[in-house]
Amino acid sequence: MNVLLDNLELFREGLVGTVSLTAASAVIALVVGVLIAGFRVSPVPPLRIFGTAWVTLLRNTPLTLLFMMMFFVLPEIVFPGMSSYVLAVLALGFYTSAFVCEAVRSGINTVPLGQAEAARSIGMTFVQTLTSIVLPQATRTVLPPLSSIMIALTKNSAIAGAFDNMELFNVQKVLSDKGFEVMVIFVWVAIAYLILVFLISGLFRLLERRLGVAR
Repeated sequence: MNVLLDNLELFREGLVGTVSLTAASAVIALVVGVLIAGFRVSPVPPLRIFGTAWVTLLRNTPLTLLFMMMFFVLPEIVFPGMSSYVLAVLALGFYTSAFVCEAVRSGINTVPLGQAEAARSIGMTFVQTLTSIVLPQATRTVLPPLSSIMIALTKNSAIAGAFDNMELFNVQKVLSDKGFEVMVIFVWVAIAYLILVFLISGLFRLLERRLGVAR
């Protein structure tokens, strides 16, 4: 308990950092993931090819390697001087977007084909059909896998600590360097992650109930 109380401000900074990284990258992952899912079911071949390439590349690239590319390659070529926080958020967001895309695409595939055909028959465009007819129905089946993806994102944010970002796992490194007992630090860090995971799970359970997800 002394480790926590004596370093409460450091733990608070780590918790805020983890929440901030998770929330910002989750927004990117959801927006980009839904967009890429739309590409993958689009009637336009170049968009389908781009969507497939995006998912295949990111799902098969280790997250640590993606971080190294974002931090040591991309700034030298495109965005020199970009902050480590923004680079970490982009790496986490883009990586997670591939998994969000597949979850959304699976949800889209559960919507009866007749729904889209009926929408097209009354003159609705592909984008109108997708946003007004298909995605609202797919949302119900997408929420459970999205919950798991967001939980995984929270834990993946620990990698950002190795790239000059303050988050929960980075707290362990700082306190270990100061000579505190490693196992005690790990216990408090694990408790913090458990609290975040329970909050995310509770949020998605609430959304499932509000949207009347079939059980």
